[in-house]
Amino acid sequence: MKKLFIIAFAAVLACCNSINNKTNNTENTHNKMETNNQNDSTPKVTGIGGIFFFSSNPKETREWYKNNLGMDVNDYGSTFESRDMHNAEEITRLQWSPFKTGSEYFAPSKKEFMINYRVQNIEGLVKKLTDNGATIVDTIQDSEFGKFVHIMDADGNKIELWEPK
Repeated sequence: MKKLFIIAFAAVLACCNSINNKTNNTENTHNKMETNNQNDSTPKVTGIGGIFFFSSNPKETREWYKNNLGMDVNDYGSTFESRDMHNAEEITRLQWSPFKTGSEYFAPSKKEFMINYRVQNIEGLVKKLTDNGATIVDTIQDSEFGKFVHIMDADGNKIELWEPK
């Protein structure tokens, strides 16, 4: 199931890569910010990569959001795009997707949602988490779209960490 989701998530991201990158009026400000941050390799979260939740009927839920809220959805949910505030050239993506209630992809969490956080220096972050006694659910998986690992927070929420390529 995990590999299926990574493949699905990767397929959505691949479709999004064809979007033309354009700069905006704040290019100079962003370039200055980029210079200040481009050497920062601190293991940390840099944004949200996805919001996933249980639904008794994911297909119907996706259709409801499409018809009522105008979200562009496909079999994997919806992808939202924005510009990285430190690098105006970089488009970041947030994947939104309902999963079938009870999906093992959220295990061992008993919660009805999971958040994917975009991170930098995933290896350093996993080391820091391990040193701090956090529960690491699996090992870092490398794919053509980046690296993924799952952890548990103090409240028993499964969290997916993703370092894009």
